[in-house]
Amino acid sequence: MMDMQGVADILRSHGFKVTPQRLAVYDALQHTTEHPNAEMLYNMLLPAYPTMSLATVYKTMEIFDRIGLVQVLNIGEDSYRYDARMENHPHIRCDVCGRVEDIMEFEDKAIMNQVAQLSNYRLSGRQLYFYGECPECQGKKGNYN
Repeated sequence: MMDMQGVADILRSHGFKVTPQRLAVYDALQHTTEHPNAEMLYNMLLPAYPTMSLATVYKTMEIFDRIGLVQVLNIGEDSYRYDARMENHPHIRCDVCGRVEDIMEFEDKAIMNQVAQLSNYRLSGRQLYFYGECPECQGKKGNYN
């Protein structure tokens, strides 16, 4: 993740205005591990930016995706989630509470090689999603038995 000056430089280099709202959206995203959707980001920022609209957050996320500042996660919900960590890594979503977490230090070289071999594609990237029940939800279930 990068500092605000780096974000500002990338925005300018792609012809976009640097606004306090855009910087605030990126700052909020890089300081959370929740993998929020646009509405969650909007609600996080609303107290500090009461005049910001949800449309501003959506447009900002579109821009950030276009210029490579965020990963867009499509984990099977009604809306996309976002991640400011740009290095390739899989995500896991709890089927019960909806939590989304990073899986870091995951070695997927064998998977990538197998996909390339089976498809004859020259791969340029990947997104892996896993689904299950998080430890907290498993613990809650255990309390009801």
